[in-house]
Amino acid sequence: MAVATTAPAVSAEPPAVPEARPARSRWSLNWLWDVGVALLCLATAYWVTSGLWENPYRRSISYNEGDHAFFEWLLGYGVQIVRHGANPFHTDLLNAPVGVNLAANTSVTALAVLFAPLTMLAGAQVSYVTILTLNLAVSAYGWYFVLHAHAVRHRSAAAIGGLFCGFAPGFISHANGHLNWTAGWLAPAILWWVLKLRASRRWLRDGIVLGVLMAAGFTIAAEMLFSIALATSVFVIAWSAGRATWPQARAAVPTTLAALGVSALVAGALLAYPLYMHFAGPGSFSGTGFDQRRFVEDAAGYLVYPFQSLAGLAGFGRGDLASNQTEAASFFGTPLMILIVLGTVLLWWRGDRRRKALMRALTIVGLLFIALSLGPRFNWFSKEYDFPLPYAALAHLPIFDSALPARMALVVACVIGTTLALLADRVLTPPLRTRWRVTWAVAFAVALVPIFPRPLLTSERSPEPRFIADGSWERYVPEGGVMSSLPYAASSTPDAQRWQAYTMARGGRQFRMPDGYFLGPGGPDGTGRVGAPERRTDMMWRHIAVTGYAYDIDNYDRAKVRGDLAYWKIDALFIPDRISGKDGILFRAALVHTMEELFGPGERVEDVLVWRVRPGIDPMPVPDDGPDGPRRPTD
Repeated sequence: MAVATTAPAVSAEPPAVPEARPARSRWSLNWLWDVGVALLCLATAYWVTSGLWENPYRRSISYNEGDHAFFEWLLGYGVQIVRHGANPFHTDLLNAPVGVNLAANTSVTALAVLFAPLTMLAGAQVSYVTILTLNLAVSAYGWYFVLHAHAVRHRSAAAIGGLFCGFAPGFISHANGHLNWTAGWLAPAILWWVLKLRASRRWLRDGIVLGVLMAAGFTIAAEMLFSIALATSVFVIAWSAGRATWPQARAAVPTTLAALGVSALVAGALLAYPLYMHFAGPGSFSGTGFDQRRFVEDAAGYLVYPFQSLAGLAGFGRGDLASNQTEAASFFGTPLMILIVLGTVLLWWRGDRRRKALMRALTIVGLLFIALSLGPRFNWFSKEYDFPLPYAALAHLPIFDSALPARMALVVACVIGTTLALLADRVLTPPLRTRWRVTWAVAFAVALVPIFPRPLLTSERSPEPRFIADGSWERYVPEGGVMSSLPYAASSTPDAQRWQAYTMARGGRQFRMPDGYFLGPGGPDGTGRVGAPERRTDMMWRHIAVTGYAYDIDNYDRAKVRGDLAYWKIDALFIPDRISGKDGILFRAALVHTMEELFGPGERVEDVLVWRVRPGIDPMPVPDDGPDGPRRPTD
């Protein structure tokens, strides 16, 4: 994503001489511009997240409730880190009795710790929507700041590029549940300090700051940090080859290498333990829990409109070309792609040597990351063609094997945003005639207005049970005990993970819980998987809640339940009066019926039914099925 490591933009024509005005007046005007752009970024971010702000405690992301609940859980865990010194990179509160390697997950540790005071004051729900809103707004403003400082003369041109980079269709798509991938401000922040290394006289300070920023970025979005590093490296090499002379390179190399060395030492020291946990700690794994041939960009996706846009509202969106609504990273629309191609040709053709070097580097990065985003095989309108693409040769390499190709298209979004800023700057620079400016303005409008984002779709979710909110649960679980609501937490049934998140946010005594939505070991060939390996009991409860089908419980089922409860060391289970999943309200009555078949009537406590469970105690017995013993399932 850090693709705008650019020299100051130089137009083919000399700039017009501005009218003389007092320095203070110019400063005031510039300050007003900066404040105005900041407010515009914040207003647009609020517009996108307005559905959650309507009621953070009762609204959830419609397309990705699992990730929404997971990041709320991480924000609640941030309070445990701050108040109780919990390990930021491993926990036994989730997935009892094994625990979860948080370093191998997208644990947004730096954000969870930074916003812990807000989480304690207002809850994980408010912290979540606050971070999501600020991520989008600060990303857009960060790109505006860097583009104006290093690429374009006109603040309006920088604003166009910055707003696109912050609110590109791919980042709006990832706003459906992903606090890590909406932290696009990491790219301009890292880029700013990388650019300072070229001629820095304070290489030690700059190296330390860059190292700390890289370490923080790893804890927020390690995969994004990898994309930033890869894009920056390719850009700098391509740009330097076309622009820098040998004397310039020789002058810049010593301080740049010294600063990079300091950055590596600082980041290495801060990340020594997290990196060990990520690659070799308990609960670590290789590869990814997701199919790299599924999570790719369809090549046609670059030419169609996004679902969450004005064009999508008018019926022209094509969300069906994405692996899901959260991973639609391209979807720029044909008019914008035509505008970018024509703009690149114009900027290259009419530019001087430095401009051509810049456009060459941007083009190389853009084409490279388009190719990588297509994944191992080529897809066109949902049909996969059996010939390999560049990612097929990289898929088994370290880090590449843990990345999802589709997300590489977010780098392309930043290339497009930078190109838009450069093109707008060129159009605004005299002596271009007014009629041509009007023509380009219309072209910008035709390309950008249809992809203006709509607010994220939200839906109502179950309220937090009073049983959890007022601490009544503490009477049923000893210190360090295990408890869960039913069904167990998973991406499709996230309520149980939410209830634990809210108790953690309050900072008091905690309970552990089985299962959960996270990445862990257990996939094929030693790769990762989503959640814990399923046992018969948790699979049964989830199936009942989702389908409403009540099992005909027999002694075989009871034996499996007894063994699973002993494994999890469960102390109590409860069912709230209302349970929800990713597709809406779940079947509570069928779940209660099954629990009564297993354990008898539950105890009514406020707004839940509770069953005390003691490890090693059998569920209620029933007569044998016959002389042949217990019935075994045939499914």
